[in-house]
Amino acid sequence: MPILYAVVARGTVVLAEFNSTQGNAGAIARKVLEKIASQASTDGDSHLSYSQDRYVFHAKRTDGITVLCMADDTSGRRIPFAFLEEIHSRFVKKYGRACHTALAYGMNDEFSRVLSQQMDYYSNDPSADRMNRIKGEMSQVRNVMIENIDKVLERGERLEVLADKTAHMQGTTMRFKRQARRFRNTVWWRNVKLTVALIFLLLVIIYIVLVFVCHGFTLPSCIR
Repeated sequence: MPILYAVVARGTVVLAEFNSTQGNAGAIARKVLEKIASQASTDGDSHLSYSQDRYVFHAKRTDGITVLCMADDTSGRRIPFAFLEEIHSRFVKKYGRACHTALAYGMNDEFSRVLSQQMDYYSNDPSADRMNRIKGEMSQVRNVMIENIDKVLERGERLEVLADKTAHMQGTTMRFKRQARRFRNTVWWRNVKLTVALIFLLLVIIYIVLVFVCHGFTLPSCIR
């Protein structure tokens, strides 16, 4: 399971969290949140990654809300960052401005279930990776530097992280939105065509049954 832990926070205030492991992922995540919060005034919106042993902590900070996950280092970056994009979108859409004033763990009872479900989906469902290939262009242009998190936990040295600015992503975001819109339209039309075909097939079956019951193609014994 590539994604093992996820958290949504406002600065260092944890709003929702889900942990599928027995380790100290939560404690390490809080150190990362502190580091991101201390850089917020200068870095603004950003996408960051920190390594710890065979795990990588990926974080996305947008409009004051940070979503962070811990993934196996073999999972790459495409799936974790696609997961973070999805979580941030769902969280902001669900809670709106309330997430900027909520108390610690104010959304945990409800949103931890969403974190759990999406962690399982992005970790195990093959269709998640097909969607990620559509989103892949966004991930490819992100140049994320991986730094060892031991510098934060043990020596306290400053981590130099290459942070992306949202302004540089606007063009890519627009292209992704157009691709996603075309994908949704294709799926919708395919469902419409399938529904029409099923209705037509059902009508044909009903007519054939009536032909046998009514003893003829013109349904003579049923239409008098």
